[in-house]
Amino acid sequence: MFRLFDIALQWNGFPIRKARQELLKIIAQTPQEHEQFIERKKREIVQYHLENNTFYNELVGTKNYKNWDDLPILTKQNLQKPLQERLSSGYTLKNCYTNKTSGSSGTPFIFAKDNYSHALTWASNMYRFGWYGIDFNTSYQARFYGIPMDFIGNKKERFKDFLSHRYRFSVFDLSDVVLESILKNFSQKKFDYINGYTSAIVLFAKFLQQKNIVLTSVCPSLKVCMVTSEMLFDDDKILLEKQLGVPIVNEYGASELDLIAFQNPEGLWQVNSETLFVEILDQNNKAVPHGQAGRVVITSLYNKAHPFIRYDIGDIGILDKKSTLQKPILQQLIGRSNDVVVLPSGKKSAGLTFYYVTKSIIEDDGNVKEFTIKQTKLDCFEIDYVSEKELVSNQIKKIEAAISLYLEPNLSITFIRKNILDRANRGKLKQFISML
Repeated sequence: MFRLFDIALQWNGFPIRKARQELLKIIAQTPQEHEQFIERKKREIVQYHLENNTFYNELVGTKNYKNWDDLPILTKQNLQKPLQERLSSGYTLKNCYTNKTSGSSGTPFIFAKDNYSHALTWASNMYRFGWYGIDFNTSYQARFYGIPMDFIGNKKERFKDFLSHRYRFSVFDLSDVVLESILKNFSQKKFDYINGYTSAIVLFAKFLQQKNIVLTSVCPSLKVCMVTSEMLFDDDKILLEKQLGVPIVNEYGASELDLIAFQNPEGLWQVNSETLFVEILDQNNKAVPHGQAGRVVITSLYNKAHPFIRYDIGDIGILDKKSTLQKPILQQLIGRSNDVVVLPSGKKSAGLTFYYVTKSIIEDDGNVKEFTIKQTKLDCFEIDYVSEKELVSNQIKKIEAAISLYLEPNLSITFIRKNILDRANRGKLKQFISML
């Protein structure tokens, strides 16, 4: 069988075959073997970065440590410096995978993964999607995501979609006219599964509800829907199951890490214990008992290009009391939920539209530390930001142009530089807030 997706990964330098073999060996471990594996990988990755990464060595303050709990918690604020200052010896911007986080926490940064670590991320994705009969090489995906608006960026993303056997519906415009065209596509194409931002797919389901249509009646090939990046509320899940006519699978991941948790066929949110080590910590950085809420702190066990060791991802979560080291279960994620943007024209966009506006704000000089976007009226937005230097007029024009492009023209944007941003009672920062 011709496996285009695998070939594309190999061709781009990501050894997917080797990664898949290693992942299967980890999955086959006994509980005792897995405990030894986790302890060994934790020691190895810490020692590697203490010896090969100046940024991490300075953060820890020594090349020797006695206890895991002695290691500092890595925060997103620690990463607000140029990527080249954070890379391990031997790694450059050209010989590893680099990308930008979405900034959904309001604290964006650029990160890197070595090619093998990135291949393991794909192997992890493929394995979990396989629980539902989905094969990235052959299954056809309906993708509800953003897409670059510039010509070259757009064509590159469309080409990647072609190689990945998926068809993309942009979440930047989810007006009824666009939703009607999306429905038409479902009636004409044999999609196997849906994957994308929760809020966009929920909007589509509400549109189907208004028209009294169950999606599988027009697209009977559809098997499953995976939602990601935003909170899935119980009533939205019920709506999705009813209007799409397929099981809804909840995914929790982070681009800088991997899939963190993925709903298994038994309906449990199974945590990735193969490539990650996930801790739930209290405010004193001590592990809380299973069943209690705490900060989600994650270690990437394989990434040698960039340290993510005891990394506070910015979410609050609870591990189920039934959790084991080999099979941790995420009972609840008290995470971010992005609102839907409603504009003067009547157009609606997913809250993660601001992911692409964020790209206009980010520069790899670490100037903008944090920001939030608040919609105060239909046509008025306020961007509060913390930075070392005030944004200059050409930067502001660039952001305004991006908002005009991705949302719509003639919106009023106010920029307010602050020393500190207001936070919710859990200490979390919500990137987009609608006051409507």
